[in-house]
Amino acid sequence: MNEFKQKLAHHVEHIRNVGPHCSTEETTKQALILPLLDILGFSPFDPLKVRAEYSADFPGVKAAERVDYALFSHDAPVMFIEAKAYTANLTNHSPQLARYFNATPGVKIAAITNGREWRFFTDLKHQNVMDDSPFLAADLLDLADGAPEQLARFRFDQFQPDALRTFAEDRMYLAAFRDAIEKSLREVDPEFVRFVALQANLEAKLTGKFLDSITPLVRQAVAEAVSGMVVTGLSTPQAAAPDTPPAAAAEEAHPDNPRIVTTAAEKKLLELARAMLGGIVPDDDIQAKDTESYYAILYQGKTNRWLLRYAGDRNHPVAHFPIDLTADDEAKLQAIGLERGSGNSVALEKPEHVTRLGWLLLKSLDYCRNDENFKKGKGDAPAA
Repeated sequence: MNEFKQKLAHHVEHIRNVGPHCSTEETTKQALILPLLDILGFSPFDPLKVRAEYSADFPGVKAAERVDYALFSHDAPVMFIEAKAYTANLTNHSPQLARYFNATPGVKIAAITNGREWRFFTDLKHQNVMDDSPFLAADLLDLADGAPEQLARFRFDQFQPDALRTFAEDRMYLAAFRDAIEKSLREVDPEFVRFVALQANLEAKLTGKFLDSITPLVRQAVAEAVSGMVVTGLSTPQAAAPDTPPAAAAEEAHPDNPRIVTTAAEKKLLELARAMLGGIVPDDDIQAKDTESYYAILYQGKTNRWLLRYAGDRNHPVAHFPIDLTADDEAKLQAIGLERGSGNSVALEKPEHVTRLGWLLLKSLDYCRNDENFKKGKGDAPAA
């Protein structure tokens, strides 16, 4: 496997160097596609493994139509490949591939590629009918984690059509589950609230009225749970990349006021706030404004609707909130190991510690979203 990864890494660098020069489909085939097939163990010089311009007499396929490459195993075609030029957009470019796939019941895998991006298809929805969407898409110049292991499944010595189809099913289910979970967490619908209440073994009757009453609490619990997972991930020690620049390099001076410098910690604070509130409001609703005195996280960019103000250029950084902190809030702060500062502030030695303050951020968001709090005479929060 290590050898395959090394060869793949070298091929990626090859694509970076020569890809922009592959202006035609034929050049792309020779320079980018065939070398990858060779890395996968399908030697383009072995007609027992690779046949170019493959044609067979199957119903539904025009006599002149040929698939660019057919990969063979045990003297039978196992995968069809349609090639495009390096600059080609692969979307809506697979009808010919689909016709050939649909007319060849023995072939369960097909791919279309421009040498840089590979899209793999099978027939999950209807047997012997190629799906419209790929079960795997890999951009070789932007490989995701685990992509080399996924591509290794297509090696000649590992190629198992049934196993690849199972892999495709797993990826389809995973995507569907991920979308369903994300939708549930963002919308917190009644069924999700009922599920959480059942899992919590509440003694109360789960009537519609009761579920409505606990929905805000479930929404808050979701935000705190997600933020807890975020801080757990952030607290995992990770070795710095060799070329990682120092934190100071991430600082950014204001173009009109050099005394205002946005630090890496402040940028991280905005990133964390968006992650914590992402299930409730769009990222664009959470913005930031830097000043000489503090860094403010704003709701919808409105300077008087600030969720928190972070003063980090002092010995003991603090985060101020626009709401009154209660005795219950102070008890929670003690329980999680954070100290209350003066007024409505909390000591925040590291920006990551804000992920422990999910309930305060939510209370601040509720405060800022309520227009009643900002009517004239209501004592609205001072502008940032």
